[in-house]
Amino acid sequence: MRFANIVLVAIALGATPQGTTAFARGIKSCKEPVAGSNKAPLISPPHGNVVIGTGRLQFYSAPSVHCAMRGVFVVPGDTLISYAETNDGWVSVMYESPRSANSVMGWVRGHRLRDSGTVGPTQ
Repeated sequence: MRFANIVLVAIALGATPQGTTAFARGIKSCKEPVAGSNKAPLISPPHGNVVIGTGRLQFYSAPSVHCAMRGVFVVPGDTLISYAETNDGWVSVMYESPRSANSVMGWVRGHRLRDSGTVGPTQ
């Protein structure tokens, strides 16, 4: 009976017969498209954005829901700089903390961004 419970927990966590999880496979496939390519055209000049909506806006290492950056998110009112956007609404952004000056780059869902203007000259 105890073995059956372990198997059920393993299946619930995404284990496969090969011994890897769906999460682990997703991380390995998290590859960013090249900014400026057909898959992620550049936003020129880069734009300032304000996070809108409610709750946290998750950062991703690549434009896929399987590539979440654990513990990395912004909240409504935070400002971001956008650099590229995919055809399906993912936006390559940078966030710089006003308190610590630490920055992070990643991908977010664009429907939670409001354009606040350009931040540089046209390229």
